[in-house]
Amino acid sequence: MKADGKKGITRREFIKKSSTLGATLGAAFLAPSLARKALAAKRDYILIGHPSSLTGPLAGLGEPTQWVTDRVVKAINKNGGIYIKDRGKKLPVKVKIVDTESSPNKSAQLASKLIMGDKIDLMLVMYTPDVVNPVCGVCERFEMPCVCLGVPVESWLTGGPYKWSYESFWTLDSWTDLFIGMWDQVADKTNKVVGGLFPNDPDGTTMAPIFAKKLGPKGYKFIDPGRFPYFNKDFSSIINRFKEEKAEILTGSLILPDFATAWRQAHQNGFIPKIATMGKALLFPSGLQALGGNLGNGLTMEVWWSRYHPFKSSLSGETPAAICDTWEKETKRQWGPPIGFKHAGYEIAFDAIKRAESLDKNALRDAIGKTDLDTIIGHIKFNEKHYCETPLVGGQWVKGKKWPYELELIYSGKYPEIRPTADMIFPLPKTS
Repeated sequence: MKADGKKGITRREFIKKSSTLGATLGAAFLAPSLARKALAAKRDYILIGHPSSLTGPLAGLGEPTQWVTDRVVKAINKNGGIYIKDRGKKLPVKVKIVDTESSPNKSAQLASKLIMGDKIDLMLVMYTPDVVNPVCGVCERFEMPCVCLGVPVESWLTGGPYKWSYESFWTLDSWTDLFIGMWDQVADKTNKVVGGLFPNDPDGTTMAPIFAKKLGPKGYKFIDPGRFPYFNKDFSSIINRFKEEKAEILTGSLILPDFATAWRQAHQNGFIPKIATMGKALLFPSGLQALGGNLGNGLTMEVWWSRYHPFKSSLSGETPAAICDTWEKETKRQWGPPIGFKHAGYEIAFDAIKRAESLDKNALRDAIGKTDLDTIIGHIKFNEKHYCETPLVGGQWVKGKKWPYELELIYSGKYPEIRPTADMIFPLPKTS
């Protein structure tokens, strides 16, 4: 995803464009480890830097940031914090949260300030290549251990190779296989013509070619109208093409504002597919309500974490259901997938610090790389390319009892331990 309508940047591109920043950092850049160690020696706590999209188009992903952070920091510090061998005692953990404003450039700037100004001990960042990749690029440049989550692996790898950063999420191969697997459940009831809506961002430019490659051999026809910028106001020509090609399945990966525009215009123009499976836009129940009327009923999506997942927190022992129940009770808001990954990010970071028993950057990096941990999102163990693939299943939004829309799991794919909670509603129900 991205926030400003421009093409996302890779780590290499970021480094190339940030020479002026490097110049202003002067001597601090020439000896970053010495500068960090000087301040860290005076500090009596562990400091984690956490850039998060609290505002802007990606703000939904950052919504649980403060709530999760407060809970996990309280849990880890209740007995004094984490033991650091060379200090001979436990040190409490503190987290500095900064708002990326959903901007790639802002993300990179804030990461630099956290490293060179605040002298953090470890970076934690998550959600979308437009935020995570620039932060990882800065961490690679300044040799800062970084735990990151929430970027499709192939999109994250465009910024590699990595030495200091480690990522946990699903692959685009798994994502496309999941979507096709959901459609295959009712393949004999559709014409298998798929219309794709993929924007000109790191996800869209990577996802569309994978779909184009995979759908043909599976017996599907893929209609790809090409890339378009964020905040597109007119999808009528694309919709007309889908109608002409008689597409009965709609898919893509859109931010919510663009999906809302496209979905409303589709209905206005009489294009009502039998299945609509959309990545990214449908993560949040508030987004379904924002569509208006019954336009959200029956929409399908990828589910990377839910209250139904059969895992437990290594930090608190809580199940996903318990964490979601507590969130809803305390915030009066409906649970969402970002809660689980936000919690897991801290599980990975705290576990690495515990095993390192040190704030030495090389020791922390090596400890992250050797992670072998059961978390609230599943088992985390990084491979030689510094990533760990996490489970991905299929879900569908339906009219709810407690909330206006509620998420049901409809397809387990290659993760049978995550059981479906309902059958797929097919075709899409009428919206009026």
